Amino acid sequence: METKSIRVNEIIRNWYIIDADGQILGRLASEVAQIIRGKKKPFFTPHMDMGDFVVVINAEKVKVTGNKEKDKTYFRHSGYPGGVTQINLRKVRQSFPERIITNAVKGMLPHNRLGRKLLTHLKVYSGEVHPHAAQQPQTITI
Repeated sequence: METKSIRVNEIIRNWYIIDADGQILGRLASEVAQIIRGKKKPFFTPHMDMGDFVVVINAEKVKVTGNKEKDKTYFRHSGYPGGVTQINLRKVRQSFPERIITNAVKGMLPHNRLGRKLLTHLKVYSGEVHPHAAQQPQTITI
């Protein structure tokens, strides 16, 4: 029996929409990462971009458990001495709620060129409105 290796022109990409309202951050991010990576498809190939596009709406309403709202910190460095910036989840939710889901999914994708390309398949919006109605995304409940 041969192992079927899929070609680039045989890949079919679908669009999915997920409502993050009331969802737990880590569980939502792991499902989104699997869909973007293409792991739910029967012909998954680890070195290829074969995943689907995911639109996440209501990013500001995602839940976290425990004390993560005040204890979880996001770290940045400008590249200059003393250029460290740390901000907690509560402040990120107020100013850039899309980054909460984007950073969680980014950490679950491969940390290489493929992962950076796969992250472009994720579209996150803080409200209900999104500009991807023309792609006719299918709704997924998690």
